[in-house]
Amino acid sequence: MALRAGIVGLPNVGKSTLFNAVSTSAKAQASNYRFCTIDPNVGLVDVPDTRLDQLEEIVKPNRVVPTQIEIVDIAGLVKGASRGEGLGNKFLANIREVDAIIHVVRCFEDENVLREEGQINPVSDKEIIDTELQLKDLESVEKKIQKIAKQARVGGDAQAKIELEVCERVKAWLEQGKNVRQLGLTKEEMFAIDDMFLLTVKPTLYVANVDEASMLTGNKYSEMLQKVADEEGNQLIVLNNSIEAQISEMEDPDDKAMFFEEYKMTEPGLNKLIRSAYTLLDLATYFTAGVQEVRAWTIHKGWKAPQAAGVIHTDFEKGFIKAEVIAFEDRIKYGTEAACREAGKLRIEGKEYVVKDGDVMHFRFNV
Repeated sequence: MALRAGIVGLPNVGKSTLFNAVSTSAKAQASNYRFCTIDPNVGLVDVPDTRLDQLEEIVKPNRVVPTQIEIVDIAGLVKGASRGEGLGNKFLANIREVDAIIHVVRCFEDENVLREEGQINPVSDKEIIDTELQLKDLESVEKKIQKIAKQARVGGDAQAKIELEVCERVKAWLEQGKNVRQLGLTKEEMFAIDDMFLLTVKPTLYVANVDEASMLTGNKYSEMLQKVADEEGNQLIVLNNSIEAQISEMEDPDDKAMFFEEYKMTEPGLNKLIRSAYTLLDLATYFTAGVQEVRAWTIHKGWKAPQAAGVIHTDFEKGFIKAEVIAFEDRIKYGTEAACREAGKLRIEGKEYVVKDGDVMHFRFNV
């Protein structure tokens, strides 16, 4: 179940360069001109997880399969997109289709890289994107209010009254220039606006694309953006997208090790980005581990055992009987499934068991 994270930002901030660095299945065109990306590029990205390496070491399977998320490189947005400027309508429609947003913001100076917004200002750049998404959301909310107002006030429809109250609160919030994800709506209130697929509801991760000299420390621009991200309760990651793209193209482990040593890196910055995007989507991982295959499986946090089994095959969920569960730490500590069983670390769980991140599982089912 590869969920989608969309890379967004103004033109020429490094979106396609970042996509090329993270994507394992596609290469996006990266050029120094407006609207280089027109149709969204899509790539599947392996989620780095050292636990797979540990399981591989003790199980020695024929193959190891990591879990993945889908990364979408979306066309650059310009001011006025909510009114159809540039590729606005296409851009906004593409954002509706993703589950989370990776917002790339320019935090470097380079006169050779085209820029139409004047001096470098990551906060105002971020606000351009925010404003366009908010205006589009406001349009959607106003349409819904018009549609349900009569039902709520004249027809006495109880559900319509609830939805109208929530929509009016959302409208007032958007009119203040704020994103809906910061409003703190309950699950029930979110249900009232789900049908609008609002853009500013989506969880967001900021990427400060800095110059090479600032990739480990950040700079004054990334610090400006960090302050805003902290105020919103969002995470920010500092990267040099060009360096990350170079690392992603290296095939020789020795070359990569020398590169890391030169730049004082322990791993690609992209690993942190991918893990953060995975967390942003509120996902968790469980494992299956056998001689044929050690594999990571993606689920939503809070899923119960039958739902988790259904990720492997729908028959597993339909015919679920029970699950054999070993905590990851115990699987590593005791080495074999038999040893875990003997130590009392293998549990039999039923339909109400909430799967924990890192569980090593085996399902019993009947169809």
